[in-house]
Amino acid sequence: MSERPAEPNESVCPYCGVGCGIKYDTDRGSAVGWKGPVNTKGELCPKGAAAWDVVEHEDRLTQPLVRVNGRLVEATWEEAFDIIEREFDHIVTEHGPDSVFFFTSSGCTNEENYLLQKTARKLGTNNIDNCARLCHSSTVAAMGNRFGAGAMTNSLEDLMEADVFLVTGANPAEQHPVIFRSYLLPALKSGTKMIHVDPRENATTKGADIHLPVKPGFDIPLLNAMAAVIVEEGLVDEAFVEERTTGFDELREYLADIDVDAEAARAGVDPEDLKAAARLYGEAGRAAIFTGMGMSQHHCGTDNVHTLINLPLLTGNVGKAGTGVNPLRGQNNVQGAGDVGGLPNVLPGYQDVTDEDARAAVAEVWGFEPPALPGLTEVEATHRFGDDVRAAYVFGENPIVGEPNANQVRKQFEKLDFCVVHDVFLTETAEYADVILPGSVWAEKSGTVTNTDRQVIRMRKNVDPPGNARPDLDILREFAARVTGMDAPETPEAVFDELCAAAPIYAGMSYEGIGTGSQRWPFSEGAAEGMAVLHTDTFGTGSKTAPLRVVEHVDPADQLEDGELVLTTGRVLQHFNTGALSRRSGVLMRMRGEDVLQIHPDDAAARGIEDGDEVHVENERGTVTVATEVTPAVRRGTVFMTFHYADPLVNQLTGDALDPTSKIPEYKHSAVRVTVSSEADD
Repeated sequence: MSERPAEPNESVCPYCGVGCGIKYDTDRGSAVGWKGPVNTKGELCPKGAAAWDVVEHEDRLTQPLVRVNGRLVEATWEEAFDIIEREFDHIVTEHGPDSVFFFTSSGCTNEENYLLQKTARKLGTNNIDNCARLCHSSTVAAMGNRFGAGAMTNSLEDLMEADVFLVTGANPAEQHPVIFRSYLLPALKSGTKMIHVDPRENATTKGADIHLPVKPGFDIPLLNAMAAVIVEEGLVDEAFVEERTTGFDELREYLADIDVDAEAARAGVDPEDLKAAARLYGEAGRAAIFTGMGMSQHHCGTDNVHTLINLPLLTGNVGKAGTGVNPLRGQNNVQGAGDVGGLPNVLPGYQDVTDEDARAAVAEVWGFEPPALPGLTEVEATHRFGDDVRAAYVFGENPIVGEPNANQVRKQFEKLDFCVVHDVFLTETAEYADVILPGSVWAEKSGTVTNTDRQVIRMRKNVDPPGNARPDLDILREFAARVTGMDAPETPEAVFDELCAAAPIYAGMSYEGIGTGSQRWPFSEGAAEGMAVLHTDTFGTGSKTAPLRVVEHVDPADQLEDGELVLTTGRVLQHFNTGALSRRSGVLMRMRGEDVLQIHPDDAAARGIEDGDEVHVENERGTVTVATEVTPAVRRGTVFMTFHYADPLVNQLTGDALDPTSKIPEYKHSAVRVTVSSEADD
């Protein structure tokens, strides 16, 4: 790749949702941190430190590709867009606008995602979604329903005031390391206590006072039992419950019938540890919850979070510093992709597409009214490829690796009449494309992203895209013009200004106001940064009260048969998500524990497995061959793999049963058989 002049301009790390400041260092020839609004000391984790590797990687796409006689060949931009325009026109004419599906990207900017969702709605469909569907859609659904906002209730700064952290289904020490080291760890060293609910002991568990190794799929019994202890032992904040909640009598009656010891046993945790955790949380002056995909990625994920929400409402831990429910978001703009309308049921600012007034307000900005019928979610759409859905535009995502039941997903992509992939590498999904558009990585674009605690932060271009690749926003502008005739704003700043006019939660924000700091939603004119703590006097619903809710346990979709184990999945420090960026980096090397199967010594012994053995992990959806790490860190009956790699691809094994409310798949509970690989198998 030819030399490209680069400048050290302040940008944002492309990986997790922390939002660390990052830029090119001309002396080192690599990425370094700058003192951003989140990483205030300029620190970076290993992912951020290696982020420049992807910019100069030799495998970058630098020229459009089109499929001719089954082969991908280079083409000009004009040729590529001529094909796209022709095929989209034909498919929409023949089958209607709802025959097209758009994947937005939670790893790309607010401006880019805003423009693509607007293009879809101009075309006449709400069939647009992003991988937030696969991560936290159940959290958003439950918190949106109860609180009126599906985002962190608090800021990272004020959470340091908590007396107790309850971390459920998350491993921030590895998944959000700057948050853990710069915000949680200092609080822990100053006396804050921590409860960790996770099937594995991991880097976060090392800082915990109590570890509850919950059986995957049994969070509801655990949380109901904690709530029962809080009520039975008089730890309810009666004044808060009276003033700020409804439904307490019904919930109290339900919890009175709960056998705490039995529910703890059903959840797979020690009853005395559970009671100690409930007391620690209930007696705290200020208790803050952090929640992650271990809670959300179940076919009862929305109910899991509803059960969790009961705890802060019972104890008055909402609406003040050091409290609340705080989902730790995954990719660097998974929050923003939803904020700007990259979802099938909401317009920018989470305005419901079925709301006539909301559509009219957006139409005032856009000059056209978006469709009123909610579209398909990502997994729903994939299931309908070749039937209701005939074409797809995949922007910066890799659903072939990221969606569950991956072997079936491959078959579904083969059924599409036409597929456009807009990306920076020839991903596994790009192998199914008819046209591939070479885009830009973090250092080659300007715009904004929104981090996990609602801070909107600016990215600035450090270098031009390589070869004949183009900035993502320029590609999306031409796509919009070609398929809809829409004349989009020309610059990221102009797109952001339009976004702020369309999304009430961003109203009043500006590039100038953000500068090298941030502005946090909900924002209002004259505010310095935006509202740090939500729900102080009223909830986002507009009501002074939020409902307490009775939630019954829902069994996992995969029921275990004799000899089967539960497979659960997660991230590790050195890699990220499907690995389209990280696994191509020469710095982020595979390390022990990343692409192995973690199995408890008792489960290994019962199957004749020794540490390092190669095993087959299989179910009716597929088979993965992988080495083992025999470790007591994972609970008995459960095995663990990361989801970072296309080989071994764990999502061949994960199920696509969907939560009825959020339509999130059940990644965290898959029934599998584990057997030792033999030479005969080879």
